[in-house]
Amino acid sequence: MAKTFRLQIVTPEKLEFDEDVEIVVAPGIEGELGIMADHLPLITRLKIGVLKILTESEEITMAVSEGYLEVTRERVLILAEAAELPEEINVQRALEAKRRAEERLASAEKQDFARAQAALERAMTRLKVAGRQ
Repeated sequence: MAKTFRLQIVTPEKLEFDEDVEIVVAPGIEGELGIMADHLPLITRLKIGVLKILTESEEITMAVSEGYLEVTRERVLILAEAAELPEEINVQRALEAKRRAEERLASAEKQDFARAQAALERAMTRLKVAGRQ
């Protein structure tokens, strides 16, 4: 049995996750970041991507948007714009968002390109977590 630590995931709407876990793999701004118990304290930015959580009994995936990850001796705290479990993802809405983002990218001016790219990334991440990509 691996050592555990507390993981809390908070979005502007609610506390999305609050459990003891063994491992968290997060989409850090500079690449994937693996966290286990007794990790050194750290604060980093997160990018849009897939968050993997391993508990004693299961592996959980979540789609997360930009945010921050803080590691302390007591817990790992993730503050994210959004965090969704596969069953919370509306696949049809994600497919429609992907289509709209691709259309905007095809005709985007410079100021709209970054927003369209982020929208596409969010949609693709949701589809991946929902098992549709």
